[in-house]
Amino acid sequence: MENQNQKSYRIAIQGGYGAFHEIAARHYFETDQIEIIPRKTFKDLFKSLKVRQADFGIMAIENSVAGSILPNYTLIMESGKKIVGEIFLRIRQNLVALPGQKINEIKEVYSHPMAILQCQAFFEEYPHIRLVESLDTALSAREIREKNQKGVGAIASSLAARKYDLNILAESIETNKMNYTRFLILSDNGDLKAPPGSNKTSLFFSLSHKIGSLSKILSILSYHEMNLTKIQSMPIVGKGWEYHFYVDMIFEDKKLYNQALKAIRPFTGELGILGEYVMGRKIL
Repeated sequence: MENQNQKSYRIAIQGGYGAFHEIAARHYFETDQIEIIPRKTFKDLFKSLKVRQADFGIMAIENSVAGSILPNYTLIMESGKKIVGEIFLRIRQNLVALPGQKINEIKEVYSHPMAILQCQAFFEEYPHIRLVESLDTALSAREIREKNQKGVGAIASSLAARKYDLNILAESIETNKMNYTRFLILSDNGDLKAPPGSNKTSLFFSLSHKIGSLSKILSILSYHEMNLTKIQSMPIVGKGWEYHFYVDMIFEDKKLYNQALKAIRPFTGELGILGEYVMGRKIL
């Protein structure tokens, strides 16, 4: 963030202390003056924003290996909260367990489904280990410490290992060493203005009942020099074979951007801006 005059913020995250969400939050806000507010689910995160228990939320939206977290698009749209920033975090997964444990003693490993997916190749070398899905990487690590679970491991960050006094049995076990997760920073204030220097937007639209609406929208965006970095479709619940399209795009000229939005509106049944923000940086 670009350091907001060292003001202290309450940041809601999905997961426990030591989760990758916490690591991403600390990199984004670039200050120790933040209070991490752990929440078990993304829905709980949005509830914290709604009742003003947190000033910002930080939420994973996609991973370069496992793909998009589709339900989170709907959560943003329905919440009315705004995306005010993003950050890309290099994900280094580790196998952690109680001190003194060895890999051949581990019978079960718990972690978030996405973390398990990112580490499948490593565990093929250890067929005796059963992989079990859980709510969160850091919460899995915490449970090992709290219950003093021997023979149990977790896939988690090195920060989680430090926080819960666990040993790293194997580090950087993710299959793809260019494994990044994109995190969105969400404001509890839906009326917040776009940050200065904003050059990226996330928006959603449904299609009007006109032939070729989608191709026309994409052509208009291209004509106005909008650089689409992502387009994602999601079924509209209760409307058979109708979809919301979620689009991320980078722009250089704010005037052209506004013209593009105006030009595509006739071809949409619904059009909304989820946020305008500064394109995020990568944390290695």
